Amino acid sequence: QVQLVESGGGLVQTGGSLRLSCAASGSIFMINDMGWYRQAPGKQREFVARITSGGSTNYADSVKGRFTISRDNAKNTVYLQMNSLKPEDTGVYYCNALLLRTPTPYQYSYWGQGTQVTVSS
Repeated sequence: QVQLVESGGGLVQTGGSLRLSCAASGSIFMINDMGWYRQAPGKQREFVARITSGGSTNYADSVKGRFTISRDNAKNTVYLQMNSLKPEDTGVYYCNALLLRTPTPYQYSYWGQGTQVTVSS
């Protein structure tokens, strides 16, 4: 099996910073894309940022210039550095990984359990 475990969430004031981590473990042959999504109360889950195995990144317009996604392939870990946080960044942040469990083309999508980020005004 595969597990994704997030950490680093918490309560922060407007303008503050947090760094989220997500470590993947288990039966993994190779991880392709890793990313972060978030879900605010009463809203659908939305894309935040994504990074390929080669380090290419893309971001939601709402976080560009404030959030930075990075990864450590040796540790199967992805990070999200969040700066200049706003109350509208509040939500549960979920890690996602697209990975191969064996050396075949079949790709699986896994999700973490989520970590709460609350930005107070």
